[in-house]
Amino acid sequence: MEFPEVGEIIIASVTKIMDHGAYVTLDEYDDIQGFLHISEIAPGWIRSVSKYVKIGEKKVLLVKRVSKNRSDIDLSLKQISADQRKKKLLEVKKYDKGKTLLNSVIKKANLSNTDAEKLEEALYEKFDSVYDAFSTIARGGAESIKPLKLLKNTEAAMIEISSKIRLSSVEIRGIMDISVKNSNGVETIRDTLMSAAKNDGVKISYMGAPKYRLSIISSDFKSAERAIKPVISKIQQSIEKKKGLFQFVREDSKKTRDD
Repeated sequence: MEFPEVGEIIIASVTKIMDHGAYVTLDEYDDIQGFLHISEIAPGWIRSVSKYVKIGEKKVLLVKRVSKNRSDIDLSLKQISADQRKKKLLEVKKYDKGKTLLNSVIKKANLSNTDAEKLEEALYEKFDSVYDAFSTIARGGAESIKPLKLLKNTEAAMIEISSKIRLSSVEIRGIMDISVKNSNGVETIRDTLMSAAKNDGVKISYMGAPKYRLSIISSDFKSAERAIKPVISKIQQSIEKKKGLFQFVREDSKKTRDD
């Protein structure tokens, strides 16, 4: 039987509540039992355990002690930060999504249990998770799956299933205040913005002179930031070269999540 390591963050389901704590089963370890003592549920004095945990509820917990001989596992809820909880839940969500996508491929390609296991092993050799494999293929297309050297029917199923994923994206945007006070001012602004809009992911919309909205959509904030800076710089240089005025004010960024 496999046991968690001390310091590991796990997902557990509450199965029994008592005056001095709660018994749970560890979802990722064949539902072996662990115990959450009342002193590890929340800071300060606790009048009622049931106020903090409910039977059937899933909790993100920290493994404090593991006694493999007696199969005792002591856990803590109060030592889990909000960031740790969020990260663990996202990790589990990605795992579940990956399993669902993989099962779809297995069914579509009509893989045997042996071939399905080999495929999963191949994905873990190249990627951090099964879901990362599908999202990479969704972004990179057929070329990103070539290194796996899969059978044609499996490769085709992977590509088809990956294409159905709605990938996460971020949008960075802001308002440009542009004015060029000369006889060709309107043409200068139009030509400058049309040129900038040719860049991948760049969108420019008219809000009423002298304001225009500039937005860039990318796979992550780091890439979006890297892409928007030269666009702003190029527009500013072009406008100021014609003795115009340019100002850019950032708006709130947006993010969409994967399906």
